Amino acid sequence: MTDSSAESRQKTEIRIGGMTCVMCAGAVEKALAALPGVETVAVDLAGGAAFLVHDPGRSGPADWEKAVTGLGYQYLGLAEDPAAAGEAVERRLARSQLGKIAVGFFTAALLMLAMPLHLHLPPWLQLLLAAPALLWTAGPIFLAAGRSLRHRALTMEVMYALGMGVALAASLLVLAGALPGSFLFIDSVVMLATFLTLGRWLEHRARGETSAAIRHLMGLAPVTARVVRDGRELDIPTEAVAAGDTVLVRAGERVPVDGTVTDGESWADESMITGEPLPVSKGPGQPLTGGTINGPGLLRMRAERVGKETFLSGIVRLVRQAQGAKPPIQRLADRVVARFIPTILILALANFLCWFVLLGRPFLFSITTLISVLVIACPCALGLATPTALTVGIGRGAELGILVRDGGSLEAIQRLTTVLFDKTGTLTLGKPSVVAIWPPAAAARVLSLAAAAERGTLHPLALAIEARAREEGLSLPEAQAVSTQAGRGVTATVLEGTVRVGNRTLLGDAGIVRPAALEAEAANQEALGRTVAWVSFREEVIGLIAVADPLRPGAREAVAALRRLGLRVGLVTGDSAGAAAAVAAELGLSESVAEVLPQGQAEAIRLRQAQGERVAFVGDGINDAPALALADVGVAIGTGTDVAMESGELVLVRGDPRLVADAVQLGRRVFAQIRLNLFWAFAYNLVLIPLAAGWLLPLTHRLLPPEVAGLAMALSSVTVVLLSLRLKGFTPRREPPAT
Repeated sequence: MTDSSAESRQKTEIRIGGMTCVMCAGAVEKALAALPGVETVAVDLAGGAAFLVHDPGRSGPADWEKAVTGLGYQYLGLAEDPAAAGEAVERRLARSQLGKIAVGFFTAALLMLAMPLHLHLPPWLQLLLAAPALLWTAGPIFLAAGRSLRHRALTMEVMYALGMGVALAASLLVLAGALPGSFLFIDSVVMLATFLTLGRWLEHRARGETSAAIRHLMGLAPVTARVVRDGRELDIPTEAVAAGDTVLVRAGERVPVDGTVTDGESWADESMITGEPLPVSKGPGQPLTGGTINGPGLLRMRAERVGKETFLSGIVRLVRQAQGAKPPIQRLADRVVARFIPTILILALANFLCWFVLLGRPFLFSITTLISVLVIACPCALGLATPTALTVGIGRGAELGILVRDGGSLEAIQRLTTVLFDKTGTLTLGKPSVVAIWPPAAAARVLSLAAAAERGTLHPLALAIEARAREEGLSLPEAQAVSTQAGRGVTATVLEGTVRVGNRTLLGDAGIVRPAALEAEAANQEALGRTVAWVSFREEVIGLIAVADPLRPGAREAVAALRRLGLRVGLVTGDSAGAAAAVAAELGLSESVAEVLPQGQAEAIRLRQAQGERVAFVGDGINDAPALALADVGVAIGTGTDVAMESGELVLVRGDPRLVADAVQLGRRVFAQIRLNLFWAFAYNLVLIPLAAGWLLPLTHRLLPPEVAGLAMALSSVTVVLLSLRLKGFTPRREPPAT
């Protein structure tokens, strides 16, 4: 592909209705991938969506609709469009299914009640009574099977239609006198079609709950926004807000888009982002995030990120894409399902021939086993086992503040052995602050003189000293003749005296003697990994200021939680050895690597991987991107840079390191559920196929009726979906760190 075409590629999500099994998803994927300009396609069966990477100049919505509807499925439009049209189609389909179910059950009841009432209905009357159900309830199944066969796709409808077709054909042959006996399978055909339709309806209802998290996130954005244009206040759709618009947010309203406060004072409930219940003060210059709730005041804001660019839209987009990704375990299940249907078809036919030809069993007995095997063998549960659990788990993660960019990362999480953290901005706040001033009795004087000299410089040490002076409410004298010496410190004239703020070298070059008592205190502070600024006034040392990057709240709990999960926890940072050792000691980490470049971080991960370890790396900066990309699982702190977040498979929406342990628990829980789903799906087939085939006849003394087989098939998929929905209640376990 040329560079120009590569630049023109777009990612688009479309909504599709009517897919019922993994074979349906495969057929849609194949049809869309064959279109001009479509590079890759990933179909999310559980979410009813397809994700396309394509050249918009070569194919578009009209082509996609033709490909999808040609297979017999419903094209419900682009996911970014208002969902009303798609939802209306789905509601109409649901009502139609309920009507088919009602007609099917009513017809089956008429046919089945005739026997206990001793009403010997003639065969032609049975066929006449069943005609509405055969046409309306069973007809669509035969049509869907025909479309699938035309596209060379073996779907569940094909198997079901074969089972019903054999039963219907046998009944018609009996009516025509071509087969002996008077037993008809007409009521069985009606019940099979009814049970399949009922199962699909229940499954659709249950699967609708798997995307509840997405609907909740989308519901956080208000439908309308009040903007000021040409001096008038207008209520317009939120999607019509443009960057640069002035937006009014009244008391108690949700913020419609991302932007900055230009006027007004209030507070905002940002718990959807931070998870913290305490409101955040908002005033001019403060950021506002779409979906958060304004407090009691009126705020005027400037819109900056609108439409697809808002923070909330980004979260929804990430979650949707992750739900459509296929982890290795899903690809394995797909391969099993692809071979399942041909195997069952051969098995059902061989079983019929064995009973009828080799063992001489009656035709009615043998054909019953054929029908029951065809309708009971259900790969749908196998196909749904992974995507439904992933969809619910990824949605639950988004609610907890854990964005999963790739479903495969959840599978990788469960195999982790080691978690390595970057230090600055990850375990620490990444914002140095003053932690000690010596001597305490002269703290105000030392701080005011140092802050006066440092004012206006942009060094992190200077910013920390200035911030502490503002917190203390100190009045700073004017500084003159400010001179900065790189790697040493600052010299300035304050109150007609020379003030020096810097390291030992700065004072040594000026011939200033450092008192022994302060030298000992400086050594103590440096042993703790803190940076020490010496302060002198009029050629005499007056004090020390110790600056450190404090730990993030929850850092200790995060390390303790990861250890309880059986993981090794270490530190890999470009910071000084002293600072790294201090943080490692404070957190109780037995392993720390310091003073390494970004390539050194990646090399530390590669070394552990070569030793057989599965490594997660947690970082937040541009320099962390190589390590995030190389790790088995890259975890990016959401408060960090865009480059870091693009490199991580997991993104933590807020800078709480405890979310790393939460993510590990979520990944383990999701894949425990997937394994349980697969177990039940396999166990269902291993137990019921022999029962339907008549192999357990010495134990059961009777065959499994086809209609019971159909009901069991329908309920198997519903069971897998309902089991997956348990993940909606997942809550990570948190405990205080061991003391």
